Amino acid sequence: MQLPSPLIHGKLIKRYKRFLADVELDNGEVITAHCANPGGMIGLKEPGIDVWLSQSDNPKRKLKYSWELCQIGDAWIGINTAHPNAIVEEAILAGKIPELAGYESLKREVKYGKNSRIDILLSDPDRGLCYVEVKNVHLKRDEDVPGLAEFPDAVTARGAKHLDEMADMVAEGHRAVMFYLIQRTDCDRFTLATDIDPHYGERFKAARANGVEAIAYDCSIDTSAVTVRDTLPITGL
Repeated sequence: MQLPSPLIHGKLIKRYKRFLADVELDNGEVITAHCANPGGMIGLKEPGIDVWLSQSDNPKRKLKYSWELCQIGDAWIGINTAHPNAIVEEAILAGKIPELAGYESLKREVKYGKNSRIDILLSDPDRGLCYVEVKNVHLKRDEDVPGLAEFPDAVTARGAKHLDEMADMVAEGHRAVMFYLIQRTDCDRFTLATDIDPHYGERFKAARANGVEAIAYDCSIDTSAVTVRDTLPITGL
């Protein structure tokens, strides 16, 4: 997925009220950017880290800047949670996800379950329906296992509900796949952060036992684009 061009570099001053971030641009100007990420952003909100912003010319927008990426050492991290569905859709249509290949049509944001919307619905006359729930992953703590990506980075009751509803779809005879998109360039495996949200871990185990599949892919990231790269092993689950 192509990012808006050109992105603007700055240094993070602080992230606050979940959706706001103050950034000092390279020219010394201090601006407030929209942070499209409701999670905890553990390790990604420290003052002074390098951040990259897009700029909108829409006069109706209250904040014209959006926080897209950050860079820690040699690692690039995508923090905009509005992008993963489009990134995964693009990869599926390009044939980069073998686990999700062979379906005739793809739709986004289709109503299902108990007042929910599935991120991606694949369908085929012969293969039936495949419900794909996309989760953005950018947590890496390196406390015990370097290169380990984790989800979630905050308690997510909504995420647990999605797991239950995906299991319901399998019970109805459909296929359901959890797609964990790791928007980091410095991870080589994935697991669940059950210490952060034990309930999500419990519902994940129940969903897997009931036939819900899970896959994880990382991304290639730079200031021009974020694209799906390789599948990563899911460990410890």
